[in-house]
Amino acid sequence: MTKNYLESVKKQFQYYKILGDKTFAQISDEALFWQYNENSNNIAMIVNHLHGNMLSRFTDFLTADGEKIWRNRDLEFEHQTASKTEILRKWEEGWICLFNAIALLTEADLDKIIYIRNQGHTVTEAINRQLAHYPYHIGQIVMLGKMLANEEWQSLSIPKGKSEAYNAEKFAEQPQKAHFTDEFINKTNQPNEN
Repeated sequence: MTKNYLESVKKQFQYYKILGDKTFAQISDEALFWQYNENSNNIAMIVNHLHGNMLSRFTDFLTADGEKIWRNRDLEFEHQTASKTEILRKWEEGWICLFNAIALLTEADLDKIIYIRNQGHTVTEAINRQLAHYPYHIGQIVMLGKMLANEEWQSLSIPKGKSEAYNAEKFAEQPQKAHFTDEFINKTNQPNEN
């Protein structure tokens, strides 16, 4: 069960990373910095926050508090990155840190206690905390991307009005044990035909 948990976690994180990747591919450089108003975050700020959080939480994951002394969380929500290249570099760097930390975990690690802001969590609880946190922000990125791409947006899931056709295709296949994330990852790793 616990080995399945670690594999499932990796797949879920991969799925949400791909949602972000697919969004970035559909928006202009300028769209990353668009803000609805001064109190709202733009996509660049959200990526800066995810980057800072991932590096803080997953660097020395089992041995150091997840809120590192070198992290400046408030700065993550200020204008600090001026190019799409830099935003995508931070996006990738955060995910690499996360995936490297998870790859080192064993079943025996899952019940160990680690700390985030001096509060104890099991490793499983700490991972679940981030598995709830990151999709929350990636959903914001996708929503902003969809609005900014407007009519050019290509759906990241089953497009509106296509559920019946999608279900008919799925139910025509032999039943199999699969996770949506497996299918999505395989499908989205194919070369784009456009």
